[in-house]
Amino acid sequence: MSYQVIARKYRPQRFADVVGQEHVTTTLANAIAAGRIAHAYLFCGPRGTGKTTLARIFAKCLNCSGGPSVEFADDDPRVREITEGRSLDVLEIDGASNNGVEQVRELRDTVRFAPAASKFKIYIIDEVHMLTVAAFNALLKTLEEPPSHVKFLFATTDPERVLPTILSRCQRFDLRRIPAALIVGQLRGIAKAEGVRIDEPALYAIARGADGGMRDAQSTLDQLISFCGNDVAEGDVLGMFGLAGHAQLRELAGAMLAGDPATALRLLDGFARTGKDLGRLLGDLLSHFRNALLFHISKGERSLLEVGDEEFALIGEHSRIVDADAMTRMLEVLSTAEGRLRDAASKRIFLEVTLLRTIQAREAVGLDAVLRQLRALRDGLPATSAPEVPTTPSKPAAASMPAPPPTPTRPPTPTPPSPAPNPPEPAPTPAPSTVAKGTPAPIAPVPVPAPMAVTTPEAAWAALLGALTPADAMLRTVLDQSAPLSLVRGTLTIGHPETVMVETPRNTASIKARLLAATGQAFDLRFETTAPTTPTMPELLPVAPKPTPRPAPPKPETKAPETAKPPSPIAFTKEEFLNDPLIKQALEIFKGQIVEIRAES
Repeated sequence: MSYQVIARKYRPQRFADVVGQEHVTTTLANAIAAGRIAHAYLFCGPRGTGKTTLARIFAKCLNCSGGPSVEFADDDPRVREITEGRSLDVLEIDGASNNGVEQVRELRDTVRFAPAASKFKIYIIDEVHMLTVAAFNALLKTLEEPPSHVKFLFATTDPERVLPTILSRCQRFDLRRIPAALIVGQLRGIAKAEGVRIDEPALYAIARGADGGMRDAQSTLDQLISFCGNDVAEGDVLGMFGLAGHAQLRELAGAMLAGDPATALRLLDGFARTGKDLGRLLGDLLSHFRNALLFHISKGERSLLEVGDEEFALIGEHSRIVDADAMTRMLEVLSTAEGRLRDAASKRIFLEVTLLRTIQAREAVGLDAVLRQLRALRDGLPATSAPEVPTTPSKPAAASMPAPPPTPTRPPTPTPPSPAPNPPEPAPTPAPSTVAKGTPAPIAPVPVPAPMAVTTPEAAWAALLGALTPADAMLRTVLDQSAPLSLVRGTLTIGHPETVMVETPRNTASIKARLLAATGQAFDLRFETTAPTTPTMPELLPVAPKPTPRPAPPKPETKAPETAKPPSPIAFTKEEFLNDPLIKQALEIFKGQIVEIRAES
C-alpha cells in the first residue's frame, strides 16, 4: 500500500476516539440511544478539530449492521464502506466546488430514492458555507421536510456565513479548540506507535504551534519525522514554527518583569536576526503573562494552566516578581498590540515600542492609586507635621487655640521681663506651632512687622489679602467670595455664603498666621453665613445704606418694566406684524413660516 499520512492513519473511527469534544459525542450517543435522531446536523468550529470526522462516525452509527448503534464492529462491511469512502448511501459533497443551484437541484432529485443497502441515505456537505444564496434557498424546502430515510450532516468553519433559515433547520454543534495537554497526550501515543523518540518540550512546542487543531499537530509531527528521523528535539520544532524556546522566552519575560529595556531589546534583536515569527512571539508573551497572572491570582492552581512541568515552575517564578496590578497593566499593553500588529508597516519596530510600553506599564501607577495618594496628601500633610507637635505643648493647648496667641502678642506691655519690641518677634514662632496643632498645615512663617494699629475690618482685610503668598492660592479663592463684617475687641467677623467653606481648621490657622505676620496683632475669628450677595457694607459703613448700594438694585427694577413693556406688541395687528421688514427678512433667512401670533401681557 502507498504511504498514509499520520492525520489519516490515526483518524478517530468511533466516538470514544475523539479527543476534546465530549460535549458533542455524548449528545450524539444519547440521541442514538434514545431514538431521537434529527434530520439535519451542523458541525462548526476551527480547522482540524474533528467536524468531518464526527460526521463520518455518526454516519457509521446510523448505517451499521443492526443500527442505529453507538457500538459497531470494525469489520462490519457497511462500516468499512463508509471508512473507505465507497458507500453508495453516504455521499460526501464538497460545498466549495458544488455550490451552485444546479448541483443542489440534482441533490434534491436524488433525495427521493431509497438507500441502496443501508437504513439511511446520508449527505455530508463539507464547507457548507461556500454554497451560494440561491443554492441555500433551493435547499430550504428539502432540508425542512426531507424523506424519513434522508439525513443531512453539514460541516463548516464559518457558521456566520450560513443563512439563518438554514441554521434554524439544523441542530448545531460548536466544536472547541483542543487543549494543549490533550494534543500532547495524543501525539505521545502516535510517536510511540511509530517508534519515534520525542522529548516533552518538543511535544508542547508542537501543541503550542498547532493552536488547538489536532490535524495541524499531527501533520507537523509527520513533517518533523521526515525531517529529523526517529529522534525529534525541541529545537527542530522551534525552527519549523519560528517559535522561541522556553529558555529564550523566560529570559525575555524576565527582563520585562525586571524593568530592563536594554536586555529586552537585545533579545528581540536576536529573535529578529534568527528569523523568528514576531507575531507568534507576541502571542507567546501574551500567553506567558496570562498564565503568570492566573498563577498569581489562583495561588498556583494547576488546572487553569495548560503547560508542562518545566514551564509551570517558570511561571511560578515570574508571578512573584510583580503584583497582580502591574501584571494586568502589562497584559493590557500586549493584548492591544496583538490586534494592531498585523497592520504595522514594520513589525520589528512596532514590537520594540510595545516592549518599552509594557515595561513602562509595569512601573506605572493606576488612576485609583493616584487618587489615593492625592487624598493622602490632602489629609496626610498634617500627619507629617503631627509628630513635631506633641514635643511642644500638650493637646489641651491645641484645643484652646485662640487663647495662646493673645498672651504673647495682644498685650505687649504686661510682660515687663522682656523688652517691649521683642515680644512681637518671638510671637510668630508659637503662632505657627499652635496652628499646626489644630490643623498642622505647612504654613511658611513670615517675618512679623512692627505692630500697626488696625481698628477697622477693612484695614484688617486689606492686610490679610496683602500677606497671602502664592502657596495660599486655595485660601485666596475662598476669601475672594467672603467679606469682613466687623472688628470688635480683636475679633474679626467674616461673612461667607453657604456654599463657601471658610471655617475649616486649616483656613482658620492660615488666616490667623497671615494677620499676625501682616499687622503684628493676634486676632480671634468668627464666621457668619450670609446671603450669596454678601451684605457687608451696611455693617461696615453706617453711611453705606444712604448713598447708592441699596438704591442700585431698585433702578434695574424701574428699568425692567421699561424693557418689559410689551403693550406695543399688543397694539400690533396681524397684518402689521406680517408686513414688518425684519420679520420678512428673518423668514427668508431661516426658511420658516409663522404658525401663531400671540401678544404678551
